[in-house]
Amino acid sequence: MFLNRSGSEVFVPDRTPEAQALARTTHLGIGAHPDDLEFMTWHGILECLRHGDRWFSGVTVTDGRGSSRCAAYADFSDEQMARVRRDEQRKAAVIGEYGALVTLGYSSVELRGPARREIGEDLDTLLRATRPRVIYTHSLCDRHASHVAVATLVVAALRRLGPEYHPREFYGCEVWRSLDWLLPEDRVGFDVSAHENLTAALTGVYDSQIAGGKRYDLATSGRRRANATYHDAYAPDQVTLMEYAMDLGPLLRNPSLSVVDFALGMVDRLAMDVRQRLQDFGD
Repeated sequence: MFLNRSGSEVFVPDRTPEAQALARTTHLGIGAHPDDLEFMTWHGILECLRHGDRWFSGVTVTDGRGSSRCAAYADFSDEQMARVRRDEQRKAAVIGEYGALVTLGYSSVELRGPARREIGEDLDTLLRATRPRVIYTHSLCDRHASHVAVATLVVAALRRLGPEYHPREFYGCEVWRSLDWLLPEDRVGFDVSAHENLTAALTGVYDSQIAGGKRYDLATSGRRRANATYHDAYAPDQVTLMEYAMDLGPLLRNPSLSVVDFALGMVDRLAMDVRQRLQDFGD
């Protein structure tokens, strides 16, 4: 497979030939950084774990060289950090029994510049090779610019390829901004209660981030537990861990629908809900 960057890599944990490994993909996660897949696509990983007819594959667009660092990693160069984060992502792929892990090798800065064309070409190539039933990427309302950049690239690639390559399900998942604020009709809740020990193992692999002062492992677990409890105010908890996502399918079914209008429509519906609740009490 041709990918634009010489530093790109296709890693197949069970050593299945590359083309076959990609072609068996049923659930595909596309994240901006090493660790995003494990923080936002646990539903897809669980759906495929130890199911011979379902395979989760992941794509990491950037190499993580710009991440914060301290403690044992304080003096690491950008190149060293990129190697460490690639190794951590590989370990996660082994633990999660991924069908394949693709690292594209771009820098975060390149998500905003001319390299977006090359990234788009790589995504086209991967979507043709995998043709998954389900795709997970970042929420359009994420507050991390790199996450939004990747989400818009994925939408653009799928629109460019056309309906033949559209997944049955397409989700934007929460990382840097939870999605509990979405109205019930705008969000999807995934039960991710199973294999909690593996969840801890997958998120705990990222020592460079945890030792670097960011307890993503605890924060991600805490958010999933909070989602499960606050999902319904009037019923006992039905699950112990839950991930939220926005359904991005309308952007594929209606290619003329503006990504901006689609995202702001959800914000507007929240604003109307808040307004109505306040007006109900006399203001």
